[in-house]
Amino acid sequence: MTNKEKYNEAFCNAFEINQDQLNGLKYQGIKLWDSVGHMTLVANLEDAFDIMMETDDIIDFSSYEKGMEILSTKYDVQF
Repeated sequence: MTNKEKYNEAFCNAFEINQDQLNGLKYQGIKLWDSVGHMTLVANLEDAFDIMMETDDIIDFSSYEKGMEILSTKYDVQF
């Protein structure tokens, strides 16, 4: 499984959505991406990539695209 597939799977599992809903997805843009859903997503990503995200990065993680930027620049996850 590629890193992009792992990333997409973390989102789909956390928010019970299909991959076609991912592009442009933003925090609180759907019902399940609230504060609890956000932490579920973070836990899924930390497990998928064997990382521990810093608090500032969790707070800055505001969209599907921003998440890829954070993971690639700060945690060496290549997409």
